Amino acid sequence: MPNVTQTNNATSATNAVAAAASATSSTAANTQDRFLKLLVTQMKNQDPLNPMDNAQVTSQMAQLSTVSGIDKLNVTLQALSDSMTSNQSLQAASMIGHGVLVPGNGVDLANGNAFGGFELTEGADRVNITIKDKAGALIRNMQMGVQPAGMGHWQWDGLDNNGQQVADGSYIFAVNADQAGKKTDVPGLQFGMVNSVSQGKQGVTLSVGQLEGIAISQVKQIL
Repeated sequence: MPNVTQTNNATSATNAVAAAASATSSTAANTQDRFLKLLVTQMKNQDPLNPMDNAQVTSQMAQLSTVSGIDKLNVTLQALSDSMTSNQSLQAASMIGHGVLVPGNGVDLANGNAFGGFELTEGADRVNITIKDKAGALIRNMQMGVQPAGMGHWQWDGLDNNGQQVADGSYIFAVNADQAGKKTDVPGLQFGMVNSVSQGKQGVTLSVGQLEGIAISQVKQIL
């Protein structure tokens, strides 16, 4: 069931559409009124020896019709855009409290456990995960075997290369793969919990872990 925030978002979108439609309708009516006044004035003051012909009047009426049609089309497109934004907000709100994978190279170790991912455009003979601390010091290398194209996942137990447990906290990682004998850097996917949803000029965005302003289109997987 939608919560108060979701309901308010939907109501705000509906009110915005109604206001836009009302404003555009008023603008179109004003444009038509000014046009008709100008046309009547022009006809009253025309040269009786060289009056306007029907083609001229028809042409001007057609121009007015075109402007009115464009105004109505703009209202329809704006209503569709606002409706899509409202639907995105409702869909995004359902992700709150769920873990997601988004582009990034950060990893949070908690209770000796961490999780991340990567995305391969083609299969790899081997994938290597390199984990470092914030100062850039190497902590752990993890070798993974053959991996198919698509998204892959990895898990870290918090041990360094010497088998010692490291402190919980934030670390960074990098992914590279051996593909047909060639080493290639691979985009990393950062795991985080969706904390909140925001709607602004850039559309609907998420707060994921310590990341802010994540677009819905950047969510690669919901876990």
